[in-house]
Amino acid sequence: MNTYDKSADTAVLVVSFGTSYNDSRDITIGAVEKAIAKACPGYEARRAFTSQTIINILRDREGIKIDNVAGALKRAAADGIRNLAVQPTHIMDGFEYNEVMRQLDIHRDSFCRIAVGRPLLWGEEDFRAVAKAAASHTGVYDDGETAVIYIGHGTMAESNRVYGRLQSTFADERLDNYYIGTVEAGPAAGDLAKILRERGRYRRVVLTPLMLVAGDHANNDMAGDGKDSWKSVFMAEGYQVECLLQGLGELEAIRELYVNHALAAVEGLR
Repeated sequence: MNTYDKSADTAVLVVSFGTSYNDSRDITIGAVEKAIAKACPGYEARRAFTSQTIINILRDREGIKIDNVAGALKRAAADGIRNLAVQPTHIMDGFEYNEVMRQLDIHRDSFCRIAVGRPLLWGEEDFRAVAKAAASHTGVYDDGETAVIYIGHGTMAESNRVYGRLQSTFADERLDNYYIGTVEAGPAAGDLAKILRERGRYRRVVLTPLMLVAGDHANNDMAGDGKDSWKSVFMAEGYQVECLLQGLGELEAIRELYVNHALAAVEGLR
């Protein structure tokens, strides 16, 4: 891995959606930020969240102050940062990522140079790396009778296609018992329940988030006790269900992928 010399007027801004779950935030978003900072010694690593709702919750509940993207850019410019590498931790180029890009366009004249790293899933090598990381994370469950389901957020944007592309990558990697679903788009829990019924070989379902953090979607929509949760849907189908409440940011291979994207952005400033 390449490292970079200190530059007093250069910083790396790590932009995440955010989470109000403190424990998960520290071991996912925080872990990614620390990994990027370690890979870029001497460059100040800064944080921004795209969810104003989460920013407000943390401010009102705990007095934690976190900038949104516009605020972080204004602060960086006021602090004398002239060259800025921005690394989003978003999974795809969806609405949140595109809003980051919009803010960068608005504030671009405040800096000499801005470079942006890719989201997690961008090029073919990213999909293969994520598939291999997922298989390594949950491979102990892949016994031929267990369906391992990674659950993403989902979006109405065109970028929701990345979930289908990752499913195809699972197939290419011969991960035949791995499935992708989403909370707010498709495939939904019912769609995958139908597929599992048709295949008829499963007795157990393992659910885990395809999200950076194990936050509200993971704890409630996926693993909650409500009748519409993914856990409840598959239990009603007669499966033994296990929920892994671990965000992708806890996986070293995923952090390494974000680091590589951030390093490419920093290199773009040179």
